Amino acid sequence: QVRLVESGGGLVQAGGSLRLSCAVSGRTFIRYTMGWFRQAPGQEREIVATVDWGSDSTYYTDSAKGRFTISKNNAKTAVYLQMNGLKPEDTAVYYCAASLVWSHIPKTLSEYAYWGQGTQVTVSS
Repeated sequence: QVRLVESGGGLVQAGGSLRLSCAVSGRTFIRYTMGWFRQAPGQEREIVATVDWGSDSTYYTDSAKGRFTISKNNAKTAVYLQMNGLKPEDTAVYYCAASLVWSHIPKTLSEYAYWGQGTQVTVSS
């Protein structure tokens, strides 16, 4: 079992930055792929970025590439999402998730077994 708790959301003006954190507890010794997802009002939850717990390899969607950076600490107790150049369309609830899949990049919700409660990010224009 893994417990995920997000923090760091808030209200920011367009062009600003936020750093989301996800505290990971429980069976952190297992190799996971950690992902950040987001869900805007009336929209489906979508993947933003992933990081492989074991290889440190990362994946970004086109909308995140060049603006967002996903990282983890060496102790494997936290995952971060640094978001720069925020746009109003980035407004969403952001979720941290853990997948037991690491043989390929898990991009679908069903591939993630554990989820945090989410943190709201609002970007004003």
